[in-house]
Amino acid sequence: MRVKRGTLSADREGGRLYVLLDSEPTTEPTDRTSELIDELRDRVQSLEAQLGNERQAHAEARRIIAGLVERMPAIDAPQTSEDAAQESGEGQATPAAPGQGTTPRTDDSRGSEKPWWRRVFGGG
Repeated sequence: MRVKRGTLSADREGGRLYVLLDSEPTTEPTDRTSELIDELRDRVQSLEAQLGNERQAHAEARRIIAGLVERMPAIDAPQTSEDAAQESGEGQATPAAPGQGTTPRTDDSRGSEKPWWRRVFGGG
């Protein structure tokens, strides 16, 4: 079709069509090629910046989650038997020494020692 339109040079010999090609192909990019390359470079830079922002946001989220997990035992602090006696007004209890009297409270007859958040959200 290009030969018929005249955009491609060709010769006919003996019923055969010979298309004439340039002996040296051009190695210089066309104007459109350089525009596309520039556009792709810009897009790569944009995506790299976006990836950096997402990495920072992910690191911040991990920092926040680590802080919350660290505070989780403080939210459900175990109640000692002395604390229970003070709350109910049944006698005077002495403060527990560090490492003593830290048995978690139980909420059912089986003696479950799971914190409330484990009972609600599940977990071992």
